[in-house]
Amino acid sequence: MSSRKVIHTSKAPSPIGPYSQAILAGHTLFISGQIAMDPNTGDLIEGDIRQETRKCMENLEAILKKASMGFDQVVKASIFVKDMKQFAEINEVYGSYFDAASAPARETVEVANLPKFVNVEISMIAIR
Repeated sequence: MSSRKVIHTSKAPSPIGPYSQAILAGHTLFISGQIAMDPNTGDLIEGDIRQETRKCMENLEAILKKASMGFDQVVKASIFVKDMKQFAEINEVYGSYFDAASAPARETVEVANLPKFVNVEISMIAIR
């Protein structure tokens, strides 16, 4: 049986519902979807999809670091967007965090709405 540990850092937004920032199950880290929220103020980063995506990635990075991991250990990402027309800008920022030759598996899905009505949410799975 594998171990299960809740991962939480003050450097990423606290959950806004009954979930954890991440769960480390054995050697696999499951990170909940992160939105463009400043963990210090609780304010949303709004207006520019590149800035919103960067904040999502910074929040994900903080959680990865808390679990002693990095983007090079991410094997799967899920991106949820409110408007697929913003895909190129989101993809540009997202891609800057990975080596193209070893980037994780991923899907990008357009949805009607996201928590707090943000424009982008990203979740990840990483392994040790």
